Amino acid sequence: MRVAAARYLVERIEGFEAFAAKQARIVDAARAAGVELLVLPEYLGLELATAVEGHAAMAPAELALGVAPFEGRFRELFATLAERSGIAIVAGSFLAAVRPGVLRNRSTWFERGRAPVDQDKLALTGFERELECLEPGDALGVLDWRGLRVGTAVCYDVEFPLPVRAQVEAGARLIVVPSCTDTAAGAARVRTGCAARALESQVYVLKAVTAGNAPFNAFLDANTGEPALHAPIDRGFPPDGVVVEGVVDHGPAAGLLAIADLDLDALAAVRRDGQVGNDADWPAQWRPAIRRARLHGAD
Repeated sequence: MRVAAARYLVERIEGFEAFAAKQARIVDAARAAGVELLVLPEYLGLELATAVEGHAAMAPAELALGVAPFEGRFRELFATLAERSGIAIVAGSFLAAVRPGVLRNRSTWFERGRAPVDQDKLALTGFERELECLEPGDALGVLDWRGLRVGTAVCYDVEFPLPVRAQVEAGARLIVVPSCTDTAAGAARVRTGCAARALESQVYVLKAVTAGNAPFNAFLDANTGEPALHAPIDRGFPPDGVVVEGVVDHGPAAGLLAIADLDLDALAAVRRDGQVGNDADWPAQWRPAIRRARLHGAD
């Protein structure tokens, strides 16, 4: 099962047609490389900010609201690309209007023969709260794909163990992470979160990123980090758990995608009888005697 995560270069987009053509090129590159699942980055839809009239004078919150009317065309585009290519596509995220003036950071799964499946970002960063037009999601889900159960954690969400753990306990063995970070520290936090979730629940975690400096886009002006696939740190996997990080040479996908093959048999084996049993040992954390730490010497 071949999967890919994009290192997505943010560019100046003059109109929706240019954006659609770019997505088609990426999907075609993934298909040429034999990819079955493609993950694009958080805030993918915000690349359309430069197609909004008067964008140069707009603050980030104004741009977010200005891009919202593209949502229908965005969803139609990725539904068409998934249908045409046969590739399942996690279309990064789009700031979707849920009521006038209020948006959610929404990641959507598109797949041939299936209605789109949404996952809203649950935890907002300081930057997102400052926009004053975003609200957090209030529901968590997983889906079945070709015998594999998959959950989505949008960027900052992967830094929290319990929501991802809830997806794992619902059967998820792959967590996909559309991300967008503008500093090295932010990229390191998301990378650490991905590695930690793969370690503690013994699952795959696949992360996509935005890339490049885009001073012409007030929302996506700086971008850092590398796409990656993390796995359990145990026998049968790399000693640091990193299956792939950064883009690799796969012909026409070179410079665009981190591509790797999921070994579900190896994953099942390590969850069953690995050197450690982080997943099986998770419930031991809830033993009454250790749920709360006590101060020694206190009454």
